[in-house]
Formats: sequence, structure tokens, C-alpha cells
Amino acid sequence: MKVKYVEKNLSDIEADIELILVVDKDLDHRFVKEYKDTLKAMKFKGEQDSVAFLAKDKKIFVGAKSLVSSDVRSAVATAMRALIGKEYKSVKLALYTKYEKCTATIRALAEGLVLGNYKFDKYKSEKSNKIEEALISSESYNEFKVDSDSLNRALDKGVKVAKSVNFTRDIVNTPPDDFYPKIMAKVAKDIAKEYNLECEILNKKDIKNEKMNALLAVARASAHKPRVIHLAYKPKNPKAVISIVGKGLTYDSGGLSLKPSDFMVTMKADKSGGAAVLGIMQAISKLGLDVEVHGFIGAVENMIGGNAYKPDDVLISKSGKTIEVRNTDAEGRLVLADVLTYAQEKVKADYIIDLATLTGACVVGLGQYTIGAMSNNEKLLERVEFVGNVSSGELVNKLLFNRHLAKTLKSNIADICNIANTRYGGALTAGLFLNNFIEKENKDKWLHLDIAGPAFVEHAWAENPNGASGAGVRIVTRFLEKVANDFKH
Repeated sequence: MKVKYVEKNLSDIEADIELILVVDKDLDHRFVKEYKDTLKAMKFKGEQDSVAFLAKDKKIFVGAKSLVSSDVRSAVATAMRALIGKEYKSVKLALYTKYEKCTATIRALAEGLVLGNYKFDKYKSEKSNKIEEALISSESYNEFKVDSDSLNRALDKGVKVAKSVNFTRDIVNTPPDDFYPKIMAKVAKDIAKEYNLECEILNKKDIKNEKMNALLAVARASAHKPRVIHLAYKPKNPKAVISIVGKGLTYDSGGLSLKPSDFMVTMKADKSGGAAVLGIMQAISKLGLDVEVHGFIGAVENMIGGNAYKPDDVLISKSGKTIEVRNTDAEGRLVLADVLTYAQEKVKADYIIDLATLTGACVVGLGQYTIGAMSNNEKLLERVEFVGNVSSGELVNKLLFNRHLAKTLKSNIADICNIANTRYGGALTAGLFLNNFIEKENKDKWLHLDIAGPAFVEHAWAENPNGASGAGVRIVTRFLEKVANDFKH
């Protein structure tokens, strides 16, 4: 979909339908007042994300609690979702911004348009009609006069990042029969070719030579051989170097610790961390950020068979640490342990960020809509909370490590156990397990994002559709933008 800024009043722009935000339930605003009685008759009060569709008048109204970015992004996306399947090809709307020089709301507006105009219908016989063009008028809700150059830059960033989120959603939504480690490696190569990135793919033999025995154990029973992917974006004179590591479990049956059948459905989404890395690499390339970024993905399938790895096995990880396996469904942390070690050997980074659908415990603790953030660096956690909750609109809560939970990973026969000896604090114990594979000099540089909750939800919410949300792309991309412009490391 194309998003354009047009220096015309709304009435002078031709489009199939007009999208109007009802801000703070204000039915007396000049954009809404004419339709106030009709909206009241429809019991429309202008509550956040509530929609009133007036087909005869070619208008769709949607409630926004305020002109804060998160409210605008969600409202616009909800209205756009309501238009999918209709016979409209173009939509027009006014310029909504909280302050005269506030480009954040404008970027959120663009993101809402693109994110809301998404539907995964690749496997449908009949495809859904979607909006092809969105026209944003220079006529402002608050009658502000906004600098057109700043506005267009904000729109451009919003569109580029949102399209990378939708790209990530497509990967996560694709069934496991059509997306396995070899395919993930091919997608990485395609991104590298299109955006002039460096790309290195390790096959099974290469992985064995790197002594990634924990990762290989997880992959052992699958017909699809594993891959380790390394993408690199290298601008001249970068302000910082960042490594991003993603869990790319293209399918997770649970291994011999087999998941119940109900829990196996949606496990195509266990590649969400790896998919997010691909989306982030695409986004930062399009934005041309002045930071060097390395994306690492452990692409693996966890299956069952006569040669599957087993509870009671002891694995020798790439770091040399030994791991007692007590549950083969705690496989993502085994893959990440080796890939994190590999990433630290390959790149001396200012920040190391990993993304993974790591634990159901994180969903229990924080709900479906929130990312759990863990680190040894409380200042880093505060930064990512701000970027998530304020800038990107991806909700984040920090989860703090403690020494008592660390003790629950102790093994009597190996250096560490892959699960804790308690059922409580599972998200934290998984993070603490990964912490054992972060080198001493990198402890304060590392950030773990457990995206298990928001990565795949089977109903629409805010700017996200049913299914994959593209979790992690916006928050990490925004973090990288902050590193390039504001944050000191």
C-alpha cells in the first residue's frame, strides 16, 4: 500500500472512503459534528478502537482515546482492518498530531495504516481486497501547520518499518511444511541480495565444526537439516555495533517431551524470534541507520524419532559448558546458548539483543500482549521499556534476575540443567540459563526479550491481526535508531 501526504484540504482529495478519528469522544469536532446524531443513533460513543461504518456517506469513524501515538496507531489500524474485504481501493484522512512539531504521532499514523491493512490470505482460494492507497491531507485535526519535510520523513520511516513488520508476520504465519531451516536461509540470502548485506550460512557440517552440539542435538530427529544464519549491515563509520540473535525454531513438537496436541497447534510461531531478526535487518537497511548490525539466527526443527535427543542426555555446548537435559521441550534455550556463543566470538558488540518465544511462563506472568525484558543492566532495561511502551507501541515489562532463582538451574551431573527444579519463575530461569552463556565482558551489554506472549495471538488486538504480530521488529528497530541518535553506550 502507498501512503502519500497531499497538501490539499480533505474535501479536495478524491478517495473511495474517508477515515475519521473521534478523539477523546469529541462528537462536536468539526470533522464529526455533521454526523453526530447518526453516530449517537448507532450507539457509537467514540471509545478507543470502536468503529462506525457509514457506507452511504463513504465514511468510517473510529475512536481514539487521545492523540498519543499508541492510541492513534491502534485506532487507525482497527479502521483499516474493518475495510479489508470491502470494494474500496483508496482512503483519505486528515493529519492527526498532538503537537505542532510532533512527528511521533504522524509516524504512528503511517504505521497504523500499513499494519492494519494486513491479512494473511496466501492459502485462501479467494483473496481479500485491501486498500491500495492512503492519502493524508495537510488539513490538520488541530489546525496545526506542520513542516512538510519533517512530516514526510516521519511517514517514510513509519511505512518502511511497518512493511518490515508485515514481512515478518508473513514468515511467522507460513506453515512448517513450507518454511523450514533451508527456506529461512534462502529468505536471508534474498534479503542480503536485495539490501546489499553480507550473508553467511552455516550448514550442518559447518555447525558441527563450530561445535554447536546443543543446537545439533535439538535438530537431530528432524528431516530438515539445521542452519545458522549470519547477516551483517555495515555502514561507514558506524556509531555502534549491535548483535541481534533470534530463536528460529521453524517447528517445535516438544521432542520426546512431546507437547499435548492442543499446545502443538501454532508452534509454527516458534520461529518468531528468527523471523524478527530478518525483519529488523530489512528495516534498518531501508532506513540506512548509522549503526553496524549483525543478525544471527539458529534455524532448527525440533521433532521426534529414534535418534532424537533425550531427557537425561548431557550436551557439550559450543562454550564448553555441559548441559543436563531434563526436558526436550526446553529446546530454544539450547539453540540460543550456542548461537549466542557464536555471535560473541564473531562480533565485538556494544549491545547483544536476543529475541525468542522462549517460555509459556512469560505469557502466564505478563499476559499475551507484553514482552518480557531481562538483563544484568538495569539502565538498559529502563531504556528498552521506554522505547517499547512510549516510542514503538510494543508493550514491555522488565523482569529482574535474582540469585535465588539462579540456584534452581544447578545440575548434579553437569555444569547446568536446561530447566529449573521449580515450576515457578520460568521466564526468569530461562533468562538466567542464557545468562550462563554470556561472556563476563558482555554481561551488561546483553538484553533478552521473551516475545512468547505477543508473537502469535489468535485474535485481533490493537494494530495486530489474528495470528502473527511481527513482535520485536518495531521495538528493536526503534532502539537501534535511538542508539544511532541519542543513547550513549
